[in-house]
Amino acid sequence: MAKLPWQVGDRRLVWGQRTYLMAVLNVTPDSFSDGGRFDSVERALAKVEAIATATDILDIGGESTRPGSTPVTATEELARVIPVIRAVRARHPHLPISIDTTKAVVAEAALAAGANILNDVSAGRDDPKMLPLAAQTQVPMVLMHRQGLPPTMQQDPQYRDVVTEVRQFLTDAQTMAAALGIAQVAIDPGIGFGKTLEHNLALLRHLSALQTLNAPVLVGVSRKSFLGNLCDRPHPADRVWGTAAACTAAIAGGADILRVHDVWEMRDVCRVADALYRP
Repeated sequence: MAKLPWQVGDRRLVWGQRTYLMAVLNVTPDSFSDGGRFDSVERALAKVEAIATATDILDIGGESTRPGSTPVTATEELARVIPVIRAVRARHPHLPISIDTTKAVVAEAALAAGANILNDVSAGRDDPKMLPLAAQTQVPMVLMHRQGLPPTMQQDPQYRDVVTEVRQFLTDAQTMAAALGIAQVAIDPGIGFGKTLEHNLALLRHLSALQTLNAPVLVGVSRKSFLGNLCDRPHPADRVWGTAAACTAAIAGGADILRVHDVWEMRDVCRVADALYRP
C-alpha cells in the first residue's frame, strides 16, 4: 500500500520520489544547538532567506525540548513564534511551515498566522485538544515517539526492545489519529527523546521496520548528542559530518523527511543518497 501524498497549501509532497528537508528554525534562547541565534523576527527572516530555496518545510519552534529543558508558558511561546510565522508567510507565501509545539492553543494560533503543518513531539499526549484540532483543520501532523518528559527523559531510558516498542507506540498513535479523521500523518521515531546511544543506533539500523505503517517517516538526527559522543564533538555545530552519515543511513532505511539544521549540506547528502537508495 502506497503512502498517501500530502497536500500542503499549493504544494504536493509525494513520498518515495525523493527525501524532503524540514529546516529547523528555533526562535528560542535555549535550544541545544542554536539557542538565541534567531530569537528576533529580523534574524529569523535572515536565516529563512539563506535557506529557502533548499527547504521543503520550515519547522518553527518557540519552546526548547532538549534534554533538561524547562517548559515555557503558552503566552511566552506565542510571543516567540507568531510574529515570525506571520513575517515568513508574508515573505514566502508558498513555503510550507510547520509549528513545533505540544500546546493546542499555540498550534491553533500558528495555523491562523500561516502555518500549515503540526509537529508534536508528544504525538498529542501532552494536550488532549491537539488531535481534535488536527482533525478539525485537516492539516498534516507529525506524531513522534518520546519516552518521558524533556527535563528528565535522558536520565535512565529503559526498553526491552526499543524498535518493537517505538513501532507499537507509533502504530497506536496513527490508529488514534485515523479514528479522529486525521488523514495526513507522518511518524517520527524520536531519536534522542528518551533514548540512549544504543537505542538511537538500533532505531536507525532498523528504521525500515516502520515502513509497514504506510505513513511518511520523519527522522531528526541533526547535530544531536549521540553524534557528539560517537565523533567526540562536544559542540553541536561541529557535528555536520556525523549528521550527514546518520542522514544517509536514515534515507537507506526509508526516511521520507529529514529535520535538519544544516540545510544546504544535507541537500547534497539527500541528492547522493536518493540516487543510491531510491527506486
